[in-house]
Amino acid sequence: MKLLVINGPNINMLGIREKDIYGSTSYESLLEIIQNTCAENDIEAECFQSNHEGAIVDKIQEAYGAKDAIVINPAAYTHTSVAILDALKAVGIPAVEVHISNVYGREEFRHHSYAKMACVKSFVGLGLDGYRQAILYLKQHIA
Repeated sequence: MKLLVINGPNINMLGIREKDIYGSTSYESLLEIIQNTCAENDIEAECFQSNHEGAIVDKIQEAYGAKDAIVINPAAYTHTSVAILDALKAVGIPAVEVHISNVYGREEFRHHSYAKMACVKSFVGLGLDGYRQAILYLKQHIA
């Protein structure tokens, strides 16, 4: 399985930003968790992070015909980006949405997810383990 893992704005600041919400683990540690999970499960993974909506849309489009599944944490774009929703719908690749924090327990504007409309499942509020669970779910979902 060829997997694309996409992280949106400020995910590269893990370990620095709002530690009470996102914890003290760094973005580099998250990448290590993803790569280890994929290596243990014979999955080829590519990780991508951008603070720019258009770059995320471009990356989703590049996945068409090249990737079997997508794990996406659109971060703040979750609640605003119809462009990311449309890109996910356009490529038709099974996608799982991940959120490190419990977005449904936070501010009301975080309760709505456009990306969720194009995803087969969401893992919310599980910390970095949500990525591992999303990867394992997609492996079973695609098999």
